[in-house]
Amino acid sequence: MKTPDAPDAPETPAKTTAAPVGTRERIVRATSRLLQRQGYEGTGIKQISREAGATLGSVYHFFPGGKQELAAEAIRHGDEEFAVLLRAGLGSSADLGEAIVACTTMLARELRASDWQDGCPISSTALETVGRAPGIEQAVAEAFANWRAVVVEHLVAAGIDGQDAGELAGTVISTLEGAELAAQIARSEEPLLVSGRHLARLLATYR
Repeated sequence: MKTPDAPDAPETPAKTTAAPVGTRERIVRATSRLLQRQGYEGTGIKQISREAGATLGSVYHFFPGGKQELAAEAIRHGDEEFAVLLRAGLGSSADLGEAIVACTTMLARELRASDWQDGCPISSTALETVGRAPGIEQAVAEAFANWRAVVVEHLVAAGIDGQDAGELAGTVISTLEGAELAAQIARSEEPLLVSGRHLARLLATYR
């Protein structure tokens, strides 16, 4: 198995493109970043409008449902960002162990680059709004289902049967979530890198 800092480890996928970003997309991206760093309760519409370089009128024009509607859309944005990273990592090697190590290496690299601020794009909002914001809860549930599906696809392609693949995918996502939080708290890549190595050993038992 390659070491976590192997020179040919895949680069973290870029979050932005060279194409101009419209007002709605700027609002969604700004909201996603603020929710990730401050949580739902700590983020206000006025701050979102400032960060996005948009007027309050524009925010409410695109999101007449206000903060909850905007948060749900921001979660969908974070969902896709994380799914892109998962696909890049898992698609980097035909060997499942190397691929999962690539995922944790990419997550660790990105987390360090953000000065340990940008962890899971949806967890803070999910925890703060559970039981009182159905639209947000639905977006969160869809995000986790999407991430599991990405992992299942690669596990099945590697020859792991459907039921085992589904259960393993849940374990992979849960482990990545916990390791990312632990890495933030410790301000260290080590929890993610250790988790990658142990997940690789787990996946090897199914081959």
